[in-house]
Amino acid sequence: MSNASTRVSSFAFIDFYFPATSNHVKSFKERSVKTQRSCMILFAITVTAALAVPARSQGQNPRESSQTTQTASAKPTGDRPEGVNPPAKVGKDYVIGADDVLDVSVWKEQELTRTLQVRPDGKISMPLLGDVQAAGLTPGQLGQSVSEKLKKFLTAPQVTVILTQINSQRVYITGEVTRPGAYPVLPGMTILQAITSAGGLTQFANAKKIFLMRDENHIQTKYPFSYKEVLDGRKAGENLPVKAGDTIVVP
Repeated sequence: MSNASTRVSSFAFIDFYFPATSNHVKSFKERSVKTQRSCMILFAITVTAALAVPARSQGQNPRESSQTTQTASAKPTGDRPEGVNPPAKVGKDYVIGADDVLDVSVWKEQELTRTLQVRPDGKISMPLLGDVQAAGLTPGQLGQSVSEKLKKFLTAPQVTVILTQINSQRVYITGEVTRPGAYPVLPGMTILQAITSAGGLTQFANAKKIFLMRDENHIQTKYPFSYKEVLDGRKAGENLPVKAGDTIVVP
């Protein structure tokens, strides 16, 4: 008897004498087929979904991806570096002094473009050039000076100098004001504006005996300032423009 005939006789024997067992075997086979079919369908769905979803960077979620795109599009496209300070409000005739901060920009030369603070000796240090005199010059004059020196190394260099912080031109306010100290001299600043920058007078200030001290040809000159009379216009002439190095005393 062949092996096939033996298997058929065995199944016929089980069906005849053990019908319950036969049904159980058939049910198990049907469930196995259904399970295999379900697994195949699930696998196909998973593969399709994986191919449809665009690849992402490892560990990056959609929100991070969106933020990265927005940040990249917001970056400036010019030749100037990021983080450059805005220019200080000064006139073209402003004379650079020690401790002033300058933005020196050389067009298309990022290695030479940088922010520099004027040293106490009045000089700044630049690549290729070394020490360059800055104090005593206007920003425009300094730009021309740097440009001329760079012609030894570059073809037609274009240099721009922008003053970003005024630290050399200061007026000193002492006595009965809210915040005594040194303050930058802004263009056109008067005694009244300087006092306002210091937070104004305290309740103990003697408004009638305020005065300004100024060094004129190595001689200390005293200028009176009547606070209330300047405010009401009776002595507007006492509201003098302040200069670098002036000291305002509020008794």
